[in-house]
Amino acid sequence: MGIELQQSVEKVVETMLQPTATSDDLPRRLADFDTLTEALDYAAAGKRGLNFHDARGNLARAYPFSEMRRDAIETAFRLIAMGVKPRDRIALIAETGPEFAALFYGAVYAGAWPVPLPLPTSFGGKESYIDQIRVQLTSSDPALLFYPPELEGMAGEAARLNGVEGLDWTSFAERLAPVTELPQANADDIAYLQYSSGSTRFPHGVIITHRALLNNLAAHGYGMNMLDGDRCVSWLPWYHDMGLVGCFLSTMANQISTDYLKTEDFARRPLAWLDLISRHDGTSISYSPTFGYDICSRRISSQTRASDRFDLSRWRLAGNGADMIRPDVMQHFVDAFADAGFKASAFLPSYGLAEATLAVSIMPPGEGIRVELVEETQLSGTSRAEGRPQRYRAIVNCGKPVRDMKVEIREEDGTPLPERAIGKVWCSGPSLMNGYFRDQEATDSCMENGWLDTGDMGYLSDGYVYIVGRAKDMIIVNGKNHWPQDIEWAVEQLPGFKAGDIAAFAITTPGGEETPAVLVQCRTSDNNERSRLRDQIRERVKSVTGMNCVIELVPPRTLPRTSSGKLSRAKARNLYLAGEIKPYAIAA
Repeated sequence: MGIELQQSVEKVVETMLQPTATSDDLPRRLADFDTLTEALDYAAAGKRGLNFHDARGNLARAYPFSEMRRDAIETAFRLIAMGVKPRDRIALIAETGPEFAALFYGAVYAGAWPVPLPLPTSFGGKESYIDQIRVQLTSSDPALLFYPPELEGMAGEAARLNGVEGLDWTSFAERLAPVTELPQANADDIAYLQYSSGSTRFPHGVIITHRALLNNLAAHGYGMNMLDGDRCVSWLPWYHDMGLVGCFLSTMANQISTDYLKTEDFARRPLAWLDLISRHDGTSISYSPTFGYDICSRRISSQTRASDRFDLSRWRLAGNGADMIRPDVMQHFVDAFADAGFKASAFLPSYGLAEATLAVSIMPPGEGIRVELVEETQLSGTSRAEGRPQRYRAIVNCGKPVRDMKVEIREEDGTPLPERAIGKVWCSGPSLMNGYFRDQEATDSCMENGWLDTGDMGYLSDGYVYIVGRAKDMIIVNGKNHWPQDIEWAVEQLPGFKAGDIAAFAITTPGGEETPAVLVQCRTSDNNERSRLRDQIRERVKSVTGMNCVIELVPPRTLPRTSSGKLSRAKARNLYLAGEIKPYAIAA
């Protein structure tokens, strides 16, 4: 018996350290299910699943969909035994791993609504994280909060302060799971709540139904032309819509095995992402915001042949999304990794937001990065001053509206605009949110007659969607519009600066005038060099925009980011005005 038990344990360990299959005999269905649980019931009949890797990219745990389904149903039994009822919210700290996966789907099987919440970031410290979690707990009003044992001191404290029962998921898994009847979901039931990456002071819980979710997941399958040999690789966080929907829910509903690095492991060793893509069979699908490609290009040594370490020839779809797509960064990535077989045509620009579940538009596979040069006065809606040279910005094509999605460009008053006219981006389709949880006013401010005001500015050209920026980020000075990206990109052209080092926004001077402020992360400790850099930046910005700006040099790692890694201009502005971002004092 002892030998048999040992052999059984060895077999389990061996299975855990073998990745799930890239292909199997289960016929591919592109998310044509009524509910998320029906999708998992189907995927569990195959051999594909999730694969979790350590910081060096070595497989730590294979998690077939069949095992995930079994764990999720047991989790549902435990939740129901604890008194969880349909429509209860279950808050989950979204650490990338099997525990979160089982809890998320377990909540859905129990008829409850999982609410993914962020992990701590390096910015702000313990108290800031507790405050952020408390705000989202107050908004979602959950019955329970689950978290990894190591976050007891922060997540557990947030739960206690909010009067919410908090449990570490290891001790929860030891509870009895008495078998009981599970509620049957229908397509119009709510599947989960999604908090957007910028949800801090005024969080908006996006309500997503099973019908909306499965419609968008099917749109992923068709828009990306998913193939039997495809395999997904991801480091994106599961508390952000691109990571949660695009690389967790979609891969299950479309029956694709996925290999995961934790987001914090990618941040420490970004090239492990490319190692993982190189290592597996099949063709790879992997998404990243622009900064992910940028950091990889910067990490590869100019003396290193990429082909000596990587094989990116099977990277079929290299998705771009979640922030403004930078064509120069994409070109640098091609230059750095073409030697390893990476093809520029693999780039797949897209556009989406949590309020549309995720995808609004996707570039047809194989078309790569396409740009249009747009004169800055068109972007700002102003006329060019006489004698001033024309300046252009390259705007990236974000693809065509996904299946069942309509996109319109409208004036501020809602009047539809013709092709190539810049205005507010509106969209309509079955995957739009039901609204914001318990916030009808916020819902009414962005939804009208089945259409969603995305808050973004853009235009349509030959059926393709082009995004130029967030409407709320626009800086208006003396009646003229300026995009913060134009200011930030101008500074980035100076030696020693990179994307994410600069934040531009409007402030009100003591004299009551609106003026742009530009915060720049500075790495030099020499006061004279700081003074020279400040003057150089001021002149650079003036030459590009014609404006005199307040230039502040701040310490490295000062500028805040959203949970998806994007620069948060709004938070930077608030922290600067509150005195929490302290610029260097530079002697005249």
